[in-house]
Amino acid sequence: MKKTSNRSEEELEILRKIEENPKLTQREIAKHLGLSLGKINYLIKALLGKGFLKVNNFRRSDNKLGYLYILTPEGVETKRKLTLLFLQRKAEEFDKLKEEMNRINNSQ
Repeated sequence: MKKTSNRSEEELEILRKIEENPKLTQREIAKHLGLSLGKINYLIKALLGKGFLKVNNFRRSDNKLGYLYILTPEGVETKRKLTLLFLQRKAEEFDKLKEEMNRINNSQ
């Protein structure tokens, strides 16, 4: 995935990845999203601080302690709202591009 420039889009993508697989590590999330590990750590801490995520420890098969990220009800609602905002923004971008294409076609 290409890097996103909007923090709300990055948070949405993190919430999506965690919902798909709560056992993903921050490193795995960073790789999937094309963001730095530090940025993922920063964003997850912000999501935890906002109460959108909870974290539980669990034992991995290699005897290391891992984390299980859980979306809270607030996190699920935030994911829904962010998804709606994302879709609205993309629909507006589509409409602008469509207008531009019509303008270009009409000027030829």
